[in-house]
Amino acid sequence: MKKLNPIFVITKLKESKLRIFTTLDFQRIFDVDYEVAKKAISRYVKKGILTKLRKGLYFFTETPPLDFEIANKLYFPSYVSFDTALAFYGIIPETVYEIISSTTNKSKEFLINNLKFSYRKLKKEYFFGYSPRKIQDRVVLIAEPEKALADLLYFVSLRKRSFEYERINLKKIKKEKLIKFVKPFKRKEILNLIEKIYD
Repeated sequence: MKKLNPIFVITKLKESKLRIFTTLDFQRIFDVDYEVAKKAISRYVKKGILTKLRKGLYFFTETPPLDFEIANKLYFPSYVSFDTALAFYGIIPETVYEIISSTTNKSKEFLINNLKFSYRKLKKEYFFGYSPRKIQDRVVLIAEPEKALADLLYFVSLRKRSFEYERINLKKIKKEKLIKFVKPFKRKEILNLIEKIYD
């Protein structure tokens, strides 16, 4: 078995280019048994070389991931959407102190370093309209502006969210694309909401 000394661990993790990794990833990178991987990770978390996000999910302390990267990896599959994406694009003015994502899994919330990561369930047929986007040399999955708004309006139509229409910067939204994204939801209420926004 390879000796997993700190220098070796740091070097191999840098070479792997994985910003966030699982115990299984660590096992594969270092070609060790699962139990050996678990013990090694625990040891390096205590030494501060690795940081634990949640059970089975870690990152290299020296190069912490972006909040959006954490959101993508914390609960899979998911993409950043709703108010978080709208604020990122400058479509709503306020700073959002919560990372909200869409997922096909059940809705869930995590608290990591005092930051709330929320996941809202969408049916598989609604799970589209997102793409990889480069942010600070990192690649994250985030909804397109119109899809972030479509996801939010869907939840407003279900009365699971409230929304202030006057705060939207419509210059950054393409209405035709927005309507295209809301059509699969098959809810007339969303189209009515869009008309209110544009009135």
